[in-house]
Amino acid sequence: MKVFVAGATGRVGENLVSDLVSNGHFVYAAARGYQKIEETQNIKPVYLDFHDSVENIQEVLADSEAVIFVAGSRGKDLLQTDLNGAVKLMQATENKGIKRYIQLSSLFSMDQEKWSENPSLAAIMDYNVSKFYSDKWLIDNTNLDYTILQPGTLTEEAATGKVQLNDQVGGPNPIPDVASVLAAILENDNTVKKVISMHSGDVDINSAIKSI
Repeated sequence: MKVFVAGATGRVGENLVSDLVSNGHFVYAAARGYQKIEETQNIKPVYLDFHDSVENIQEVLADSEAVIFVAGSRGKDLLQTDLNGAVKLMQATENKGIKRYIQLSSLFSMDQEKWSENPSLAAIMDYNVSKFYSDKWLIDNTNLDYTILQPGTLTEEAATGKVQLNDQVGGPNPIPDVASVLAAILENDNTVKKVISMHSGDVDINSAIKSI
């Protein structure tokens, strides 16, 4: 499959591109700093700026068959990137006739009552708001075959290959494991139209995804 990864230079994005290529996919690795990405037989770096119009974003999707959003501004451009950028990418995806769309979100993004109860979530309230509205747009205003992944805190730890899904409990998530879950979601149609929460656990990633 030809897969478009938005945010390919990010912490999750770099791991995800590697996983997708390992799984046999061709990747359009998209980022504003696309020059940092090495072009290979299976990876084509492409320029993506969420400040561009939907029409311009639509063009860079080329002949992609699936789109994965893992971009983030780290709090520097929440409205234009994390919220409206995500929405524009959804619109561009639909305009191109692409159905499969996977979005990296955050734990409890759809449950506003939990934001003030958890100190770590209360500290990133504007980020939570951006994720809430971009996730809601994806669910309520598109006909995409979406999956939303909601990990807890991202960590720089090594991959474990094991997770716990959908228990609605927060916990750490090694970045390589988050990328591996996203890659596994693409391989499994039972994840379509699902919102999946995750944290480190004791279940093999592929087994956990297949049991959704």
